Amino acid sequence: MEASLKEKIEKRTKEVEEILYSYLPEEEGYQKTVISAMNYTMRAGGKRLRPMLMDETYRMFGGTDRALIEPFMAAIEMIHTYSLIHDDLPALDNDDYRRGRKTAHVVYGEAMAILAGDALLNYAFETASKAFRGTEEDIRTARAFAILTRKPGIYGMIGGQTADVESEQREIPFEELLFIHENKTAALIECAMMIGAVLAGASQEEVATVEQIARKTGVAFQIQDDILDLTSTQEELGKPVGSDEKNEKNTYVSMKGLEQSGKDVIQYTKEAIDAFDSLHRDYPFLRDLLLYLSGRKK
Repeated sequence: MEASLKEKIEKRTKEVEEILYSYLPEEEGYQKTVISAMNYTMRAGGKRLRPMLMDETYRMFGGTDRALIEPFMAAIEMIHTYSLIHDDLPALDNDDYRRGRKTAHVVYGEAMAILAGDALLNYAFETASKAFRGTEEDIRTARAFAILTRKPGIYGMIGGQTADVESEQREIPFEELLFIHENKTAALIECAMMIGAVLAGASQEEVATVEQIARKTGVAFQIQDDILDLTSTQEELGKPVGSDEKNEKNTYVSMKGLEQSGKDVIQYTKEAIDAFDSLHRDYPFLRDLLLYLSGRKK
């Protein structure tokens, strides 16, 4: 990755984090412990990929109202973070490290980690609702809010997580694995980019194209994640490696092999970029960001 792109991503990540942190609740009151657990995990770092993709899509379609987009940026990262807290629980992946830090259930106990995940999901919707202002623009905001409520749910992320849990320790068809990847991982990326497009006033056809771009990108991202779980180290990733094999999970690599998986990352990424180019929007940073995600090393 050329230095200028790396520097720009790092700069944008810091800008996104400042926005996210401004929406975190104060650690006070009798509920202080759960808020502390929420904030601990939100402040653990990470790529901030979803809010960044949302914001860049919003900018690409001409969006300029920061008070409209920023509550949704914070909300999508809260939803992503809640899913990570719950993913790491003993009942699911049972991981002790995430983003180079001990996971919430290790630091705060399992009960408080469950509550922190629940709280982040609920607080995400409370945060996104701040974008409503009682104007005609609220029609767009309502459409974006509907996407925010659907894509992480039973017809998106949770649906994919359910299939993932039930697929452990048994053989599944490739179509089921693809369903898991398209929902458990890609759905939140679709959610982020679609919200950015909707809030900026993109047409229905453009929003549908953005959904396809995000789906292809999300699947490529997850295949690369499967590859890294096999080939990287805990120091590089900031989380345990080999957990897929430990939990007897079906992965793209276990079905297609390492070489074919690498080829398929390239193919899915190409399809995403082809769809992006069909929008005829001159916005090179978002295009470069989509390309970067498929070749990342952590």
